[in-house]
Amino acid sequence: MFQEYDVIVVGAGHAGCEAAVSAANMGSKVLLVTMNMQTIGQMSCNPAMGGVAKGQIVREIDALGGYSGIVSDKSMIQFRMLNMSKGPAMWSPRTQNDRMVFANEWRMMLEQTPNIDFWQEMVMGLLVEDGVVKGVKTQIGIEIRSKAVVLTNGTFLNGLIHIGEKQFGGGRMGERAAVGITAQLIELGFEAGRMKTGTPPRIDGRSLNYNAMEVQHGDEDITGFSYLSKEFPVKQRPCHITFTNPKVHEILKTGFEKSPMFNGRIRGLGPRYCPSIEDKINRFADRERHQLFVEPEGWDTVEIYVNGFSSSLPEDVQMKAIQMVPGFENCKMFRPGYAIEYDYFPPTQLKISLETHLVENLFFAGQINGTTGYEEAACQGMMAGINAHNKINEKAPFVLKRDEAYIGVLIDDLINKGTNEPYRMFTSRAEFRILLRQDNADLRLTKKGYELGTVSEDRYQKMLKKEEGTNELIRFLKKQSLNPDVMNPVLGERGTALLKQKVKAVTVITRPQLSLSDLMTEPAINDYCSVLEDEVVQQAEILLKYAGYIEKEKETADKMNRLEDIKLYETFDYNSITSLSSEAREKLTKVKPSTLGQASRISGVSPSDISILMVHLGR
Repeated sequence: MFQEYDVIVVGAGHAGCEAAVSAANMGSKVLLVTMNMQTIGQMSCNPAMGGVAKGQIVREIDALGGYSGIVSDKSMIQFRMLNMSKGPAMWSPRTQNDRMVFANEWRMMLEQTPNIDFWQEMVMGLLVEDGVVKGVKTQIGIEIRSKAVVLTNGTFLNGLIHIGEKQFGGGRMGERAAVGITAQLIELGFEAGRMKTGTPPRIDGRSLNYNAMEVQHGDEDITGFSYLSKEFPVKQRPCHITFTNPKVHEILKTGFEKSPMFNGRIRGLGPRYCPSIEDKINRFADRERHQLFVEPEGWDTVEIYVNGFSSSLPEDVQMKAIQMVPGFENCKMFRPGYAIEYDYFPPTQLKISLETHLVENLFFAGQINGTTGYEEAACQGMMAGINAHNKINEKAPFVLKRDEAYIGVLIDDLINKGTNEPYRMFTSRAEFRILLRQDNADLRLTKKGYELGTVSEDRYQKMLKKEEGTNELIRFLKKQSLNPDVMNPVLGERGTALLKQKVKAVTVITRPQLSLSDLMTEPAINDYCSVLEDEVVQQAEILLKYAGYIEKEKETADKMNRLEDIKLYETFDYNSITSLSSEAREKLTKVKPSTLGQASRISGVSPSDISILMVHLGR
């Protein structure tokens, strides 16, 4: 019935979709297996993409030829560039999205991608022969063979939904859990754990009083995520902000004794940085209010997502409490919030390519690795798809370093440090934030994607044009002089020192009070810049303003990367090196680092252990 596929991807969430398109666009014949064809690319939780650090990840996915940025731009109902009051390393794009359009765009793009087939059914187990995965087995007993398998099961592995004292199996509200895979993986020697996440109630927007809330509009100038996107919505839908209060907190507390989180029924750890409302009022008892974001779920629907009110309390307690929130006095609920508990596999069991150590050609991506968030899942899916294709074609793994991408930081953190709580990306996790900006993701990664085969010729040429235009503008500004008579009125207005003689534009643009647009008072600069795209002008300005900081980070990264050039091998016998600490021997044997640099970032491996390894390697 089925041909043998190159890659089978199990699950069609954000990780599964990106895994399928990356492997397919590189030339692999892919089968995408999902329990429900109607929920491909589903936004299971909030109707938004991006945000701090997450927005950088979406731009990196896009720069490498992934589809998340394009889908997000096509389905956006609002766009905001966060942290614009800070330096460019902190700027982070974010979209509010139409959930139905988002899922529909993903499905259409998948269906239009050659080399992808679909099958709707639950995968119950893997076909494993002599330590190598050979395909999957479905619920009705069909065996589908492949050269590699990517598991992107999300919250579906033995998923258990909690609402107060009620609990029932499910991977998402209204959808059944996936069973069979966890038991088989444990039998094969894998270590498994439990995690928890939650979602807030959905509210009928027609029943809300928006006049009692603060309105939050999108940006007038929309940048978008994808470097290919040019058409954006003419109008945007506003979000709103409101706050809880002591009355809300008191009502919520009445449900604590029935809370699965407080009475021990939930064993998995929840996300530290996105806690439930009951967790917030318990942990921050001194705070009288917590911010809530009232987010529309699309252009035409009245359904509202109450960001910040995630809860697993009994539904009647949720309803009474939320009606005490300003603007929600007469609200009607579509469905209550709930917590979901699911299986995950500690990611220290993976290679840097996201292939498992125990079973060859088997890859894990997304929440199965202990992460939380659409963006974190999508980038892992993309990397797993790329590396599954590379592995079966006997090519080297594609690995991004910590100074090359937030994606590299995320995967490096997961496989070296592991995680016992849902991992979320923050800018603070990256040592090289000035190098890993959202504006230069294409300059960092598009050439790599082009060489891999995930990036089209048009996209590559577009990046080269931007790079060339940026370099030419920088050269021009280094040669162009500023006339004091022309510039001093602007400099005086900006509160910075006046010019006494002609100086090169490049020496003035570094002043914090000035932007490149201020220098366009000089006619020659205005004429030159007026024909350039905004992203070229912005890129040149950032590179000139932060040149010293960028150079310093590059030097630090180069020093760190020297250790990345020293290779280690899976068969390396650390137990034979008795001078290593016992903890280092244990951790190195378990993680099996591929380079000395990776070994240096494993928790419990000290600098002296690294020195011992260097001596042992003849370095």
